[in-house]
Amino acid sequence: MTHPLAAGLALALAVVAGPAVAATPGAADWRTPAADDILVIDTNKGRVIVELIPEVAPGHVARIRELTRAGVYDGRTFFRVIDRFMAQTGDPKDTGDGASDKPNLKAEFTFRRAADSRFVAVAAPAGLETGLLASLPVVSQAWSWHDVTSDGKVAAWGTYCPGVVGMARDEDQNSANSQFFLMRQPYPSLDKRYTAFGRVIAGLETVRAVKTGEPVTAPQDRMLKARLLSDIPAAERPKIRIVDPKGPWFQAEVRQKRALRGADFSVCDIDIPVQVQ
Repeated sequence: MTHPLAAGLALALAVVAGPAVAATPGAADWRTPAADDILVIDTNKGRVIVELIPEVAPGHVARIRELTRAGVYDGRTFFRVIDRFMAQTGDPKDTGDGASDKPNLKAEFTFRRAADSRFVAVAAPAGLETGLLASLPVVSQAWSWHDVTSDGKVAAWGTYCPGVVGMARDEDQNSANSQFFLMRQPYPSLDKRYTAFGRVIAGLETVRAVKTGEPVTAPQDRMLKARLLSDIPAAERPKIRIVDPKGPWFQAEVRQKRALRGADFSVCDIDIPVQVQ
């Protein structure tokens, strides 16, 4: 078995090395996300677009889709918003004490990363790997450990960079229901404590513009309407494409960020270009 530290060094060298590519993404660098994995939230401050990542939290993504299609999120306020932290919403009572009529969800703080995962590593700190799974920043056990696990996979989890979307809960780790929060700034102490299920790919400035308060005083900002891209009529459906972490432009971007940030480099330093038309 390859020692994890040796594997980490090899990964770091591979990311730093490599030929230069174009300053802007080319046609082959883009991917089109599945329409069922895009949540379009129109707020009174503007539009927010979230990519849902079912591989990391299938139960939570299924719940978000279900409640969105039922109209539960239409008109919901941002009732708890902390400036350098997050904006919380999704409560049918708009108080922080409510939930949908669905049963609570089992926590999905971590997931099992397989060989065919969409995960793309960008660094290997201390025997771990950090990278992106689609648009979601992820921390993972080093892949070298997969051959000593019973399922041939390794543990991984979403990490709370700006724009990451997580499910709110109370003291019971299996109490998430309908409320969720959108990160305004990085907060890695939430990792493996709250289920991350997606990331804002467009409209982070809107999330950061939402009125703050704990609780927020009236008038509160709100989600006017939430829809899955697949449910928006074709005539008004935005066309969305995202840079693919597996493409050459992304790899060059990682090299540049690593060179600029040095030892302070983090997966949260990486911005994923998105086009919305």
